[in-house]
Amino acid sequence: MDALVQSLINEITLRNDYLIDRELRTIYFGGGTPSMLPVENITGILERIHSHFSVSPDAEVTLEANPEDLTRDKLLQLRQIGVNRLSLGTQSFLAHELQWMNRMHTPEQAIGAIKTAQDVGFDNISIDLIFGLPGQTLTEWERNLNTAIGLNIQHISSYGLTVEQRTKLHHDIEQGRQKEPDEDMAEQCLRMNMEMLPAHGFEHYEISNYAKEGFISRHNSAYWQGKHYLGIGPSAHSYNGVSRQWNVRSNAGYMQAIASGGSFFEVEELTVNNRVNEHIMIGLRSKWGVQRELLAPLDASVWDRINKAVPMLGEQYFEVTKERITLSAEGRLIADRLA
Repeated sequence: MDALVQSLINEITLRNDYLIDRELRTIYFGGGTPSMLPVENITGILERIHSHFSVSPDAEVTLEANPEDLTRDKLLQLRQIGVNRLSLGTQSFLAHELQWMNRMHTPEQAIGAIKTAQDVGFDNISIDLIFGLPGQTLTEWERNLNTAIGLNIQHISSYGLTVEQRTKLHHDIEQGRQKEPDEDMAEQCLRMNMEMLPAHGFEHYEISNYAKEGFISRHNSAYWQGKHYLGIGPSAHSYNGVSRQWNVRSNAGYMQAIASGGSFFEVEELTVNNRVNEHIMIGLRSKWGVQRELLAPLDASVWDRINKAVPMLGEQYFEVTKERITLSAEGRLIADRLA
């Protein structure tokens, strides 16, 4: 663990000239289980970031965490070193669903972690919830949402279960040991999200994300708005407007490359077509939509072409103005297909 953290710290130094804008507005510890790190490791990473970048005084600093990793002392220490937002991998508030997902925590631990975090002063807390589990009922999903709403948190990320190739779940479904997720039930859960959460003050600002006023994830919103970002660590991705690059996946390979001065990433130069398509794919997922002013510098003709495609796909799925195209509530149900 210490060796990996030192490699992260070294990469920050190696990559400190990647971003043209030297002021960081968000810092995000994610992509694994960063809450397993001792606080002194997180402190070391933050100190190196501050030594090489200007960090905005009101920067959003998020830590992804598993509920079972968070003690009161650890939460207090995280607050003291500048972490001001938590993203908790809650997944469910029902014991049998957590067991099915092989999660280590119980519903009581998840609720306890949220309440303890609030008690020590965290006022920007996000949780993840997963719907569409095989055999899940709409009543069970409603219980999950009601529990989340009752905890007075600021942000909910709600994802439909996807069955990835070469996973145990995929294999078990093929062998008949597990049921396939019910797509109709998943759609009903998504509709319930879109009805219940806004009724309780959560804005549906991205397909899978809901936030109370003033608590939209600034970090993830930067991705959806095509802003530039620097990713540090194994598998981390970076984007500077003209190219995308990604680090090697293997922890061991990453650490060895950093130590030896070897190459630890691949680069893809983005064509105009790439950039247009990415804006459409990302834009349609969020409330900011596909924006005319962002497409115009890339391809002057593309806005008219997109507008001609809308009626062919179905006007009921879109909301169109002179400056942007967003998805309607019905369109959000089939966002990937429309993109």
